[in-house]
Amino acid sequence: MANYLLIESRDPYATHEVRHDFHLACNLAKAGNKTTLFLVQNGVIPTRKNAISSGLLHALDNGVEILCDEFSLRERGIPVDTIMPGINIAPIDTIIDHMVDGSKVLWL
Repeated sequence: MANYLLIESRDPYATHEVRHDFHLACNLAKAGNKTTLFLVQNGVIPTRKNAISSGLLHALDNGVEILCDEFSLRERGIPVDTIMPGINIAPIDTIIDHMVDGSKVLWL
């Protein structure tokens, strides 16, 4: 079992490639790996409660930990209290913490 940190910076409504990234996160988690998906930049767009993002919901249902960059939310005017349940807000230096802890880090 390995630890993975996948960093997603793209808006899933702008590119279909993000769907494959969410699928990768789910498959890693299903295989027994501790998998974290860290959303930055435009990757935070689908985190709002009223957004329709089956990829994020599927990832949550499959045990993927989802973190959302607090700065990226502020930069896009997305209030923290509008984030869907199960997604946690985290500072960007969380990425460094994962690297120090030996996680395999992939920027998608």
